[in-house]
Amino acid sequence: MTQLRILLLTAVAPVAWGTTYLITTELLPGGHPLLAALLRSLPAGLLALVIGKALPRGSWLWRSAVLGTLNIGAFFALLFVAAERLPGGVAAAVAGVQPLIIIGIGCVVLRERTPMPATAAGVAGAVGVALVVIGPSAQLDMIGVSAALGGIAATASGVVLTKRWGRPAGIGPIAYAGWQLTAGGLVLLPLTLLLEPIPAQVDLGAIAGYVWLGTVGGLLAYVLWFRGIQQLPVAAPGMLALLSPVVATVLGVVVAGETFTLTQSAGIAIVLVALVSGQAFALRRDGARSGSPAPRAEEPARTR
Repeated sequence: MTQLRILLLTAVAPVAWGTTYLITTELLPGGHPLLAALLRSLPAGLLALVIGKALPRGSWLWRSAVLGTLNIGAFFALLFVAAERLPGGVAAAVAGVQPLIIIGIGCVVLRERTPMPATAAGVAGAVGVALVVIGPSAQLDMIGVSAALGGIAATASGVVLTKRWGRPAGIGPIAYAGWQLTAGGLVLLPLTLLLEPIPAQVDLGAIAGYVWLGTVGGLLAYVLWFRGIQQLPVAAPGMLALLSPVVATVLGVVVAGETFTLTQSAGIAIVLVALVSGQAFALRRDGARSGSPAPRAEEPARTR
């Protein structure tokens, strides 16, 4: 599989995630962020376990729990809290700093140094996202902002650990995603039962929203995302994450009737330039360093 094809398939994930804010505000019952997170993760995870026909063993029992908590449980819960307490654009703008967090954690944990041009692209992308989604009327709720920051910090840590630990030999991407989705869902299950009441009404629109988030935004997206993380340089998935807030903004214009300002148009241009240049620098460095094809998606499992 060529690097370009890997990039394009991995990009499907943040594009799908960009629909989360619109679906949350337009279709889902308000005041139930944990329920939304649970229904996005646990059913998809159990389905993936059935399809993948493999369960974690040895050290992968605790690794799956850690990755599932970071990538799924904590991230989903905090994402929906932020989506309910902040304007979608503001919540998405906070996510624009994720590439920088991934680059920083990657330098410490993986000792993978990102060249200055790629780091500069990450900074430019964060600035561009802010221009796209933050306007004069943006209202900042500190709980929402804290939830958004906590969510991207959790998933950034999960991205780096996913790349460091790889995937056990003989385990396909569907089973691997199923481990994490199920682990995250099991973390969310008792919290949802204890902290949130059952919605008074769930209409067809809400059902459709939950199904979309669990299938396309959950199972499909994470199968492609985890596979891409393991085959791309650490900076590449972080830069691809910039697609999510751009998609969220475009959907706001097309579906919700919002309009682009000149500043937003400039921000979109900056994000696209940062996205392309950041990927080019990261992939060029990876190819020059290895002098060989992209890293394999699978690594032997380490057990103790």
